[in-house]
Amino acid sequence: MPLLPSAHVDTFCRDHLPPSEQWPELLFDLPELHYPDRLNAATRLLDDALARWGADRRAVLSPTSSWTYGELLARANQVAGELSALGVVPGNRVLLRGPNTPWLAACWLGVLKAGAVAVATMPMLRAHELTKIVEACAPVLALCDHRYPDELAAFDLPVICYGGDAPDDLSARCRARPATFADVDTAADDVAILAFTSGTTGRPKATMHFHRDLLAIADTFSRHVVRPEPGDLFCGTPPLAFTFGLGGLLVFPLHAGAATLLVERATPLELADLVAENGVTVLFTAPTAYRAILASDRRSLLAGLRRAVSAGEALPASVATDFHAATGHWLIDGIGSTEMLHVFISAADEDVHPGATGRAVPGYRARIVDDEGRPVPDGTPGRLAVQGPTGCRYLADDRQTVFVEHGWNLTGDTYVRDSEGYFHYRARSDDMIVSSGYNIAGPEVEEVLLRHPDVLECAVVAAPDEARGAVVAAYVVLTEGATPGPDKVTELQNFAKSLAAPYKYPRRVEFVQELPRNPSGKVQRYLLRRRAAEAPLVP
Repeated sequence: MPLLPSAHVDTFCRDHLPPSEQWPELLFDLPELHYPDRLNAATRLLDDALARWGADRRAVLSPTSSWTYGELLARANQVAGELSALGVVPGNRVLLRGPNTPWLAACWLGVLKAGAVAVATMPMLRAHELTKIVEACAPVLALCDHRYPDELAAFDLPVICYGGDAPDDLSARCRARPATFADVDTAADDVAILAFTSGTTGRPKATMHFHRDLLAIADTFSRHVVRPEPGDLFCGTPPLAFTFGLGGLLVFPLHAGAATLLVERATPLELADLVAENGVTVLFTAPTAYRAILASDRRSLLAGLRRAVSAGEALPASVATDFHAATGHWLIDGIGSTEMLHVFISAADEDVHPGATGRAVPGYRARIVDDEGRPVPDGTPGRLAVQGPTGCRYLADDRQTVFVEHGWNLTGDTYVRDSEGYFHYRARSDDMIVSSGYNIAGPEVEEVLLRHPDVLECAVVAAPDEARGAVVAAYVVLTEGATPGPDKVTELQNFAKSLAAPYKYPRRVEFVQELPRNPSGKVQRYLLRRRAAEAPLVP
């Protein structure tokens, strides 16, 4: 479909969209996905929510503060007013840097209200990592948590800090601005955010998402699967700089008139404490965190949850069933991607089949295809292909044609669909281990090893092998008190053979203190593959 007339004065984003013939086919079958041509996502998420639910309803909390919808709206409007006074025009990119705080939420909403494009980044990124982002999106300004400006000094970029008490802090500047703002009348298909991929497989890519996309994820996954209620309190660990966190901890609660508790960082056990102390009802975090809580004396603290969402990595069936035993509820598993903005396959409640990710979220469709893009029969492993109201649009990146083929988004995951339409995860396509002619899914071996009482965490990758092409290599974090060594290697190998086909057992094992993870919590398997190729593991 042709693009609508843009409100962007700075046409950078539209100028760098991929050619229309490289876009995936977009679906708007659900009536709730029929958006008006003129649409500002911040207006819909904040102003419209306040008009419906009232200014006094709690909106954004932290462990030390609580803002109502009225207070959040005032601050977001003041941020937008300050940006306009500084000369930011619609279409300019504004870099955001900071942990999850109410002020970061206000800045993100203010950027959208001003018609600019939000580029959220993690505070632990260093200058050389930020260089790739700055060079790719050419921001005109950075709004930065007052504790994290140092790495931005390397760039010729104006930086305004927020959350501090300096005279020129954004909070002080905002007090001089009106609490009202005339939101820019952006087009529904004007770019609202640039989200960078987590970079687990190499150079990060910038994905471009429209104002309507931000509402579409709320009107699909959130509306039909999470099913939030106005009285809910959301919480979780994913950062707002990643789309899993942006949706789950800001877009979804605001869209439903609910509240969100933003925490800067929390270990799994600290997260459990926060859930119980604050009456959290909807939780977003990774399988590793759920597993750690369930294995601890804090498992009872999850009893008050109404909904719990797991994504980022495959959810072991054992964790799903243990969570159900502890709470009476099923974990909502899901797969999403930065390219698709959020979750597109999931299941909840009676639709949950432990071990399966779920079925296509209403508004999306999915299928399994071969290397030529042809659908394969149910029960046959293949590439996961998805279509929906959101889709991949890389910013000036030739890898667009790798992710999108024949109008479908190819996620890079190997899946199997069963006869009931449930999708079962096998591996990242580049995590499939081919050993002596056998295809071995690394996550399948991980799930077996995780059943051993001495295994806290593990990651399985392919290690080059002259005789077999590749062998299964396992990096294992042991539980406290377990003793690493050759005897433990043999014990784990025999354990794996007892639960899975013998050719799947890890022929190489190395015990590590922790697994490498990116800022969003995903295991960086490409680093482990490199490690396995460069240095021999303990045989």
